[in-house]
Amino acid sequence: MSRAQILFNSKIDDLSIIVEEGARASKNNIKRFIEPAQGTLQRAKSNRHHIIFGRRGSGKSSLLLKAEDELKASGHPIALVDLEPFKGHHYPDVLISVLIATLTKYEKWLSDYIRNHETYWEKGLRRIWGGRSTEERLLGDLREANSELKRQLFLSDDSKLLLRDSEEESKTDKKNKGGAGAIGWGGKQVSVEESIANEVSKGKGREVQEETKRSKQDFLHRQILTYQRLFKELGEVADFSSFLLLDDLYHLHRKDQASILDYFHRVAKNNNLWLKVGTIKNRSSWYIHGPQPVGLKIGDDADNIDLDLTLEKFSISRNFLFKILESYAEEVDAPKVKDFLADGGVDRLVIASGGVTRDFLGIFRRSIDEARERLSRDEKNARGKKIGAEDVNVASGNYGDTKKEEFQRDTLDDRARLEGVFEKIKIFCLRRNKANVFLVNQDETNEEYELIQELIDLRLVHHIKSRVTVGTKPGKIYRALLLDISQYTGERRRKGIEMVEFWRADNKDVLRRPQYIFDPTVSIDALEKELEKIKKNQSIANEKEQLGDGQMGMDF
Repeated sequence: MSRAQILFNSKIDDLSIIVEEGARASKNNIKRFIEPAQGTLQRAKSNRHHIIFGRRGSGKSSLLLKAEDELKASGHPIALVDLEPFKGHHYPDVLISVLIATLTKYEKWLSDYIRNHETYWEKGLRRIWGGRSTEERLLGDLREANSELKRQLFLSDDSKLLLRDSEEESKTDKKNKGGAGAIGWGGKQVSVEESIANEVSKGKGREVQEETKRSKQDFLHRQILTYQRLFKELGEVADFSSFLLLDDLYHLHRKDQASILDYFHRVAKNNNLWLKVGTIKNRSSWYIHGPQPVGLKIGDDADNIDLDLTLEKFSISRNFLFKILESYAEEVDAPKVKDFLADGGVDRLVIASGGVTRDFLGIFRRSIDEARERLSRDEKNARGKKIGAEDVNVASGNYGDTKKEEFQRDTLDDRARLEGVFEKIKIFCLRRNKANVFLVNQDETNEEYELIQELIDLRLVHHIKSRVTVGTKPGKIYRALLLDISQYTGERRRKGIEMVEFWRADNKDVLRRPQYIFDPTVSIDALEKELEKIKKNQSIANEKEQLGDGQMGMDF
């Protein structure tokens, strides 16, 4: 089979499909999990609290799903709660919602445990003599605690009221009694978290009879001892430690995140319950220092697991991502990756993805389409028979729409500020320097520099080197960053942009140019004026050069 035909092989279609499936974390993809670093999974299953950091698509959810699968198979009581459905909810209702989801998941675990461990004779004896086993009593306590949380969720907070309960029990409430797992909602199966989130919105109009001032926070504080007892008994029943996995903490209001972690930490303390929290580092607040500290303090209360593979360790990132792609190709018996993907294409995929697995897979899938389109127009195309850098460039530009949608979904209160800083970066790189890299002062800590760090976590800017010195700036240390490739490639590619090959061994000094130094505190107006000045000076220089050429002609 010729190389031109390989890309049109039906096995490449199969590869494209599973790559698309694998780009999103799901239970079906657990078997495809590959550790980003040796020992990561073991740490995620250990008896220690962990906060798992990583950009969107870096593998946080996949790691939690894999840990859940293996811990559950070993007999550990476990609950994995997706926090995204509670985005926009306010404290303390958001904490109550997460508690409901948590206890519902443990109800399901305990129900399955009872069903799988109680013998036929034990069931018969209980039917004859009556009474409840320890496990059934605990299951009843979990359900009772959950019912009280659901009642609290719909009460008005911090107010004196004399109202009446005017709403009948909803159909959803009836369906949820004693149930767990997927819940029917308007004919559609939705997750526990989504059902709770929907009910919060629906329950805002409920009325209750109440005369004294109510505080949901006081209720939650009083219940800590109850929840501690429940988790202690849960561990005793299973004879294993329990685990609570909270995914995507960054979706919750930032001011509430530390309080939520603090509550679960207090519940877990000395009760053999271990927290594993997945989030984006610079869009999260997991600890607030003060006279009464709140949250999880890394180093004391918890350790961190960092899943981010940056472009600074280019070879490590390249090898890991290529290994994932090879495993997918082997799964569907596709041709060897090197037979249809050029080395330059691999490098460009790594750069375009910023080292993020989901982006690497997403851009690769689109690159297949671009290479096929190119070869369909001209099989003897000068760019070769394999997927190459230019195919990746076009695919990356198109993939930028995906990043834009996720940016809008992940940024609420601070979107305008982030967009402002990002616009300045684009002006600086694409119009002023016409290069895809820039430097920022390593020691600056003001708001603009913090926003750049958030843009890194949002995958619009990528970290490429930690310590860069510039000859004209003695004593200063800079960080080298890369503007995301989607901003200057694709169908509407910007002409004349230098793609700085920072990862090459013979280009180790390429980042040390003083013109790359970017000051994020400068205004867009100031940048525009500087561009006008540069343009004017260039025009004068061109006129002088033309005049000089003409004068030389006359002299001769």
